[in-house]
Amino acid sequence: MENQSTIFDFQAEVGLTKQIGGRKATDELIELCHIGQDNYVLDVGCGVGVTPCYLAKRHGCRVVGVDIRNRMIDRSNERAKREEVEHRLEFRVADAQNLPFEDDLFDAVICESVLATVPDKPKAMHECVRVIKPGGYVGLNESTWIKTPPPVEVVEWVGQDLSGNAQLLSADGWVGLLENAGLRDIVVRTYEISAQNEAVNTIKRYGLRDMLRVWARSLSIYIRNPASRVIIKGAGAAPKSLFEYFGYGIYVGRK
Repeated sequence: MENQSTIFDFQAEVGLTKQIGGRKATDELIELCHIGQDNYVLDVGCGVGVTPCYLAKRHGCRVVGVDIRNRMIDRSNERAKREEVEHRLEFRVADAQNLPFEDDLFDAVICESVLATVPDKPKAMHECVRVIKPGGYVGLNESTWIKTPPPVEVVEWVGQDLSGNAQLLSADGWVGLLENAGLRDIVVRTYEISAQNEAVNTIKRYGLRDMLRVWARSLSIYIRNPASRVIIKGAGAAPKSLFEYFGYGIYVGRK
């Protein structure tokens, strides 16, 4: 990890990626995007492959997962083999702002806790819309300002490397992004969160065995790598008022 400096690089090493709202949020996206058996789904920013494996195993979907980091794709392939669903999955390194797929290809595109960290959000959203079939759905689970304006210290904490230089939007901002990309029939649901609930959601999402593996890797990297210690310590330094302003939203639109 000598050259790694963001929370996402650290997460790729330990085999865990952030996703707010847990399995409940993923299930909402699946329902609202009308994802069912044999649908062809793209997961943009798939991280370590948890949602693609869930879609393949629980819903019988064919899924392509893309992530900008090679190490995330390595972890995704490892997970697919471990869960014996690799025949339904494909993982590729790709940028959300320039998806390497033809037009009108997928039945649905989902994106969980990713677009807040993408520099050109309108371009990424247009790419998501471009690759879905007419009548298909784009579904986002995104970090959201649920109360505005947030204090400077909250904005700075969220935007630092700890959160991948994230730039959050309000619910209206995310909705505007979908509308400007040409989506219709937009559904919006916003939620408050707490640190305790998110910790529980993460354990439920990954399972105890995976979390033990993550904790063991984290401890090893923490001991060996000074840069990782900065990241881990930063994660514990969130402003006390964070969850008064910071939550997540489910945003779904139809092409």
